[in-house]
Amino acid sequence: MQKIKLNVLGISYSQTQSGAYALVLSEAGGERRIPIIIGGFEAQSIAIQLEGLTPPRPLTHDLFVNFANNFNVKLLEVLIYKLDEGVFYSKLLCSDGKVTHEIDARTSDAVSLALRFKSAVYTTEEILDRAGIVLDSEASASETPFDDDDDDEMMIEEGKKSSLADISLADLNNMLDEAIKEENYEFATKVRDEIERRKK
Repeated sequence: MQKIKLNVLGISYSQTQSGAYALVLSEAGGERRIPIIIGGFEAQSIAIQLEGLTPPRPLTHDLFVNFANNFNVKLLEVLIYKLDEGVFYSKLLCSDGKVTHEIDARTSDAVSLALRFKSAVYTTEEILDRAGIVLDSEASASETPFDDDDDDEMMIEEGKKSSLADISLADLNNMLDEAIKEENYEFATKVRDEIERRKK
């Protein structure tokens, strides 16, 4: 079975399911993308990792990583190996240095863990053929993994987006601290992006 590496492009609001999000994965060295519908908690966990935010207390996926590290277990890779009736199936390839195990996992959890362990994510040609989509070449050329501005724009309410530009830098920093304390990581990401934009 030939494995194809995937990159994590980002998270956007799902256009098909209310209250859900789309995790967008892209073929490394190719143009195909796989959108996977995931829940809000999983989307938040992936988003804060992509944005480099540090929660005040470990989230569930952080706890898993801390637990695994304490017992010298490493996540070698993630494989999205099956697509059945719109559901993606994944497995974790883990090792303690002596024994390697395959563990069944939801794809959203698997990707969230892969980001934290800095492990590769793979899929098969069959799944890419069935679920992969190709955007127009101009849009594809302008986007890179972990920097999907189009998806970021979709994740922020228009009212909040416009109001951030009118807030002082000092207030933005206070808002960022408060949002992290309240574990509102999605909004914290937007505030941080506005702060970074002003520094340029």
